[in-house]
This record gives sequence, C-alpha cells and structure tokens, in this order.
Amino acid sequence: MSFTLPTLPYTYDAFEPYIDTQTMELHYTKHHQAYVNQLNLVVEQHNLHKYTLEELIVSYNQFLPEVGLVIRNHAGGHFNHTFFWQQMHPKGVRNPVGNSAKAIENAYKTYDLFKVAFENAAKSVFGSGWAWLCIDEKGTLKIITTPNQDCPLIFDMQPIMGLDVWEHAYYLKYQNKRPDYIAAWWQVVDWGVVEHNYNTVINSGK
Repeated sequence: MSFTLPTLPYTYDAFEPYIDTQTMELHYTKHHQAYVNQLNLVVEQHNLHKYTLEELIVSYNQFLPEVGLVIRNHAGGHFNHTFFWQQMHPKGVRNPVGNSAKAIENAYKTYDLFKVAFENAAKSVFGSGWAWLCIDEKGTLKIITTPNQDCPLIFDMQPIMGLDVWEHAYYLKYQNKRPDYIAAWWQVVDWGVVEHNYNTVINSGK
C-alpha cells in the first residue's frame, strides 16, 4: 500500500488564536507530507507494500539498519502526526470525561495535577520530540516522552493523547516560548477523542 495524508476535519484557521493558521498549513502540507513522501519512497524501493503502518513501526529493527532508520523516522512521523490531527477539534470536549477521566484521577489524583505532570514532561523534551499519555501493557496510564518521531508503539505503549513539541509545531507564533504553546494546547484537545482512544485500547486488551 501507499500512504497518504489524512483528511483534516477542520480548516487551517480552526484553532486560532491557540495554533495559528500559517503553522497549521505548513505543519500539515509540508512537514507531514514530507514524512509521507519519504515513507512511500522506502516502501516502493524495498517492496514493503504488504505492511500496515503499525506493522512497519513495530518491526522497523528487523530491516537493514539504513532501511529501518527511515521507517522509524518517517512511518513514526506519519503515525504521530495523523494521531495529532485526529485528537483536536475546534468544538471538542475540553475536559476529561468517562473512563479516561476516572483513570486520570486514579493515577494523578486530579486533572490539574495531571496537567502539571504532562506539561512538565513536554517542557523536558530536549530538542525535538513528543509528550504522550499512553496505556502500558498492564493497562496503566503513563506519561512518556519520545525523541524525534519515535512512536510509543515501539516501546509497547498505546497512545491515547500526544503533543508535538517540535519547533515546527509552534515557532511561528510562540518563538522560543514552548511553555506558552503547551499551555495553550489544552484549548484545542478534544477529550471526547481521548476517551474514545482510551476505551478502544482497554477493550482491545492491549
């Protein structure tokens, strides 16, 4: 198979003033597209069409090192960004709900304490990377970070929420003020999607 950009369920200006229009357009049409292009190139060159995106990600180290590195970076970049777009919505639910809310309270006592822990993780990423809320193999919520375009799947983690903290995600508006971008991002996360992600992972038994 070949991979394509997902269709966005909103316009580029949907998240103003929290994420600016130009950043959204460049992030989606240039950065995400570049990951898709490079991934499709390696798929074509090495006849990897039989693999799903997730299969490529979790088996990247079974290929030749130079092929595996491209898969790790670009399949990860495609997965991470697709996940990122899908968990945001201009009319989304802005606070945790349902089973995911209960799990957050069990793990972090309050939503506010969870936010502090997640923001601190996002701020701690050195250089480029991601902050994630994941479910581990025991069904426990964990906040983790990954460098570059590493995907939680390669660490046996199932993501239910993720924040891109590469500079291309925020620099046009926030410049070097990553903490301001992180704080603003709560205004675009759709906790209805996070709840769906949580229930899907828990019910799948992964």
